[in-house]
Amino acid sequence: MGFVLFGIFTVMEVGLLVWTLKKQGRKGDWLRNSTAVRAVETAVFLLVVLLSEGGISFRFKICLLVLFLRLAVSLVFWLLKRKKALGPKSKSGAAVSTCMGILVLGISLMPAFLFTGYAGLPTTGEYEVKQASAILVDESRIETFESDGSFREVPVYFYYPDTENTGAEQFPLVLFSHGAFGYYQSNTSTYMELASHGYVVVSMDHPYHSFFTKDSDGKLITVNPEFLNEVMRVDSDEAAPEEVQEISHKWLEIRTADMCFVLDSLEEDAVPSDIRTILANADLEQIGLMGHSLGGAASVQLGRDREDIDAVIDIDGTMLGERIAFENGAYKHYETPYPVPVLALDNEEHHQVNMEQREAYTNWYVLKHAKDGMETWISGSEHMNFTDLPLFSPILATKLGTGSRDARECVEIMNEIVLQYFDHYLKGKGELNIKESY
Repeated sequence: MGFVLFGIFTVMEVGLLVWTLKKQGRKGDWLRNSTAVRAVETAVFLLVVLLSEGGISFRFKICLLVLFLRLAVSLVFWLLKRKKALGPKSKSGAAVSTCMGILVLGISLMPAFLFTGYAGLPTTGEYEVKQASAILVDESRIETFESDGSFREVPVYFYYPDTENTGAEQFPLVLFSHGAFGYYQSNTSTYMELASHGYVVVSMDHPYHSFFTKDSDGKLITVNPEFLNEVMRVDSDEAAPEEVQEISHKWLEIRTADMCFVLDSLEEDAVPSDIRTILANADLEQIGLMGHSLGGAASVQLGRDREDIDAVIDIDGTMLGERIAFENGAYKHYETPYPVPVLALDNEEHHQVNMEQREAYTNWYVLKHAKDGMETWISGSEHMNFTDLPLFSPILATKLGTGSRDARECVEIMNEIVLQYFDHYLKGKGELNIKESY
């Protein structure tokens, strides 16, 4: 839709320029005609957006503001100067005005270029899904990313079944951790699907690891530059294995501490009163963990560290916490088998690494020696296909890594696998029928 509007605006702006050059119109004519063109542009915008979108979404608000400002300025100039603007409009001035107009309109439509009108996938469960949020303050930890002595804050977001018309029930709890410089909404379709089938899902932000979040004072917190640089170094293979070992365990220490704090707060009812109402329907005897990328690694680590975890899903992440050292040119792993059911859901290239390196690759080693380990993968997928980003912003997702497989299909397959896995291990429901690949 953004490109359609930009095309319409460009044609109208260029048409005004061509008319001006051909007719050699006076400045007064230019002011009148440009005002008329801007009025038509605004009307076309409102008509097209309202008919196609049903409202003005965030993707078009900047453009709407720009259109109104341009129209207002043009109208004021025409009313004030129409009688004095007697000379011919210069060709160069008209050309510059046209180019600037197209540029400004193009910039104002950038959100429409970058983002789709994605509003989530339809859920398949019997429950309507409700949402709530809170910011939990961990008074046992000082925020190491700040120097003001403040405590670590962890924003949490709840997706849970609406039981208002169905009566009280108990639902397993699933905790989600996002990837490096991700954010809590990265896998919203998955949370919604689980909640619609009777799960209380808690997605969390990891401040300074998240792309952005807010603290309890409303302050915007963006990703820490040092953390961002560390991730880029590790991903580009610039860091030596010993450095990777040190850096990755530093990351996991922060994330698993966040996750432990959230679980402990939920289990101890150390949460706001409105959240306690949600937890009244949460079965804290049945807890699942899942995460994407670095969040998957943190989930796997926590599954080993805590005794109250019943199943873990690692969504396209390397199980960094299972590496306990780098010695004699190779990573050393835990000798004790991974203690709880764990599923690795991988992209095609990740699966190929798993198969090629085998014992030398952490995931392969962990899954082979786990008490109950499993891997499945989706052909034609890449890393970001395991988030909602390709559905929300295909352009950004492509830059970060998407495969040839249809993005919606990838997410739907992932959600089906996640639901089946947690149904089996957290609800004791049905046989596990996850294929080796999809």
